[in-house]
Amino acid sequence: MALTRANAVTAISGTIPASFVANATVANISAVPAAITTGALTLLSTQTASSSASISFTSGIDSTYDSYVFKFINIHPATDSADFSFQADTGTNTNYNQTMTTTTFRAFHNESDTNTSLAYIAGEDQAQGTGFQNIANDLGNDNDQCCAGTLQIFKPSSDTFVKHFISRFAVYKDSDFIRDEYCAGYINTTTALTRVQFKMSSGNIDDGIIKMYGVS
Repeated sequence: MALTRANAVTAISGTIPASFVANATVANISAVPAAITTGALTLLSTQTASSSASISFTSGIDSTYDSYVFKFINIHPATDSADFSFQADTGTNTNYNQTMTTTTFRAFHNESDTNTSLAYIAGEDQAQGTGFQNIANDLGNDNDQCCAGTLQIFKPSSDTFVKHFISRFAVYKDSDFIRDEYCAGYINTTTALTRVQFKMSSGNIDDGIIKMYGVS
């Protein structure tokens, strides 16, 4: 259909002839322009624990992606009531002692339906601390007990801003509770983060899978 003066006036007035939009369907879009971000997850690395003292991701964290997501599948501790935690570092450093300010809250419910709660957990936060941050607490080490969840770190390569993170975990607590645990905070450095380490507060990570994704 040729663009005539009448058609132009019609289009400007708000009524666009159907023939002008005939190709404006998803089926006719062959590719998404590179400049448009899609929010897709790109799997970068997978590590499987096997009586591991810690698991570290020391490559692949750079300016390629604006944020990185870690997914934790059936993380099982060797020691009962252990806490699962993380820290980060810069460059090739391996001290894993970056300064953090964090906050934590959780809901829980026990199997016998006699105990429930939703509360802020002051004992799990840090105020400019340099320790490992707990993101899943009091894990049980019975054969069927584990935790699962996600951790997202935003713009770790920034040399201007601090590095925010947020996590959520489902935890089978050592005394037969389910916990829904949330943690958020910032790593208080303007230096690019290049590595992340995970470990238990005591004992090894007996089993489990950790996957690292870049978010485009």
